[in-house]
Amino acid sequence: MNNYELMVILTPVLSEEDFKAAQKKYTDFVIENGGSITHSNPWGLKSLAYPIQKKTTAIYWVLEYSAPSDFNEKLKVQFLRDDQILRHMITVLDKYAVEYNAKKRRGVPTGNEKAVEA
Repeated sequence: MNNYELMVILTPVLSEEDFKAAQKKYTDFVIENGGSITHSNPWGLKSLAYPIQKKTTAIYWVLEYSAPSDFNEKLKVQFLRDDQILRHMITVLDKYAVEYNAKKRRGVPTGNEKAVEA
């Protein structure tokens, strides 16, 4: 089992219910194929750096999960079939990235915080 981080950019015209349904669909897909969900982080509506399909905003979602190495191709096919998804990116996490993300979620200082000047 490898650790991965998935960033999905969904179309901005989705309702809150449709967005939650899309999240559930893909988290269930990960679990059905022998994976496990580590953390789900919906970022919500954000501005895009450049237009995608004539849209200037989109809904972002980040999912951290563990899955077998052949799983990502199945997931990619599902994303390409779904017209709600504008872009996706899957990143392999090494043990240091997994540890860093866990510390960040717990609020433990990671050493990368900006110093606050008084």
